[in-house]
Amino acid sequence: MTETAAVQRGPDVEYQLVITLDAPPEEVFRAWTDPERLTHWFAPHGFSTPRKHIDLDVRPGGSWQAEIWRDNAPASRLSGTYVDVDRPERLVFTTGDPSNRDGTPASVVTVAFVDLLGRTEMRFCQAGYHTAPAHADRARAGWVQFFERLTAYLEADHPE
Repeated sequence: MTETAAVQRGPDVEYQLVITLDAPPEEVFRAWTDPERLTHWFAPHGFSTPRKHIDLDVRPGGSWQAEIWRDNAPASRLSGTYVDVDRPERLVFTTGDPSNRDGTPASVVTVAFVDLLGRTEMRFCQAGYHTAPAHADRARAGWVQFFERLTAYLEADHPE
């Protein structure tokens, strides 16, 4: 009998972004986990993520998906699974399936929310699997725009 063992492959690329937000960790955590809030910032500039195209089951093993739109048409669909939810300190989720064998790019995202006496240091790390460096560079540039929008959303007067 021949046995084969699955080999856990490490990420191809990994990067981190650290940003300080003018809101407490609980509010930043809610911006990530409440569809009514996520719709306001979860897209790069010039795009939107309509509320009706967001589905979040925020629990370990729960799925998430969001369609990013441009000019009233879907531009891309992001989806994955929540791995760890530690309110309001940490959120870990996949985009795509990092264990897939078809070579489709995927990643694991870890977001830590550190309390800075009413402000939040958000530490974002994305580890890409089956991911070329150029793809990771585009993803990183996109996240920078997402976080610019998140910053503006948290700084604006918005209903609770």
